Amino acid sequence: MPLLRQLEFEFRSTNLLFVGPPGVSPGELINESAGKMSAGRTAETVVLLKTARELLCSLGAKRIATELRVEWNFRLKTAAGRADYRQKLISLNPRLVEHPAEIDRTLRHEVAHILAQFRGKSRRRISPHGPEWQQACRDLGIADEKRCHTLPFPAKRYAPRFIYRCPNCRRDFTRVRKIKRTVACLACCRAHNGGEFDVRFRLKLLTV
Repeated sequence: MPLLRQLEFEFRSTNLLFVGPPGVSPGELINESAGKMSAGRTAETVVLLKTARELLCSLGAKRIATELRVEWNFRLKTAAGRADYRQKLISLNPRLVEHPAEIDRTLRHEVAHILAQFRGKSRRRISPHGPEWQQACRDLGIADEKRCHTLPFPAKRYAPRFIYRCPNCRRDFTRVRKIKRTVACLACCRAHNGGEFDVRFRLKLLTV
């Protein structure tokens, strides 16, 4: 998972990866915007890692459990957590400390992603919130888990900077970032070319 340049403190006894900004140790405050995490949060993370590993071991995923890591990731904004199977990493949003009752459930939600992928490793890529994940949630005691949380993590909104127009129907398309590939108006391509790309309907940039 790509991260900003940060210091990494590795605890050999638990294989825990603690991620913090430059110049900040695990015992210091690491996230001002999320309500400040203290040294007690480091100890809590060790407990969360232990819990996650025990859950995986109890469900026959001991191999992946021994490789698993847990971190508080201050780069998460609207997501409560994130699971990266390739990196064997569960990331939690530090703002969860404002909602302590949701920490365990979020951890199990992300463990379910790891477990579902582990179980489906011999098959094609599974759907992130498909039947495999739903079964893993049931096995982890959160049978009614939803794919998205309802915690008040407001998203930062950006004003559109670029406007594209279809030369045929004259419909405008606004984008925050500049489109780097050639794209065409889908409605016109469907109406006049069977849904296939047609250069006649290539979107034109109006603003820079």
